[in-house]
Amino acid sequence: MKENIKIALLAIIAAGVVFMAIGQRTSSNAVQTFAPVATAPAKPVIPPPTRSTFDPLTPPVQAEPAPYSGPTTTIGYKVDKHDFGKVMQDSENKYVFKFTNTGKEPLVITNAVGSCGCTVPDYPKHPIAPGASSEINIVYKPGKQEGMQSKTITVTANTEPSQTVLNITADVQVVK
Repeated sequence: MKENIKIALLAIIAAGVVFMAIGQRTSSNAVQTFAPVATAPAKPVIPPPTRSTFDPLTPPVQAEPAPYSGPTTTIGYKVDKHDFGKVMQDSENKYVFKFTNTGKEPLVITNAVGSCGCTVPDYPKHPIAPGASSEINIVYKPGKQEGMQSKTITVTANTEPSQTVLNITADVQVVK
């Protein structure tokens, strides 16, 4: 009896997945037209593959932040590169990138992301007034990395271009 219930539930879930897939495919076409019976059917258009929300083996894709729709401004960094020099494995290395809103509109940073999980930026979430300065704090944790490392922090804001890249480097020494 329990086995029949399990099979029925799996069938319902499978039908739901198929129904959702068909619904997504047909809802993406605003108008559907059908060829007359006398002509050969058109070759079906297959959409590009997308990540299935039901595939546990595919890692989630980080969504790009929505572009800022307000007025743009400019940002000026005191420096856009930092070399930590020699650091030890499993250490925590901090640096502060200082910047100024050099434009005439408030500066809104919508995202800042490191090129890997070892580089974590913390950025101001509030608008920066024209002429005002602020900071982006970086923590670099090399873990078991070894040798020369080069990482980036991509800052997305209401600037033109919308993304600027900050660079850090370090020579990671093996803990003995």
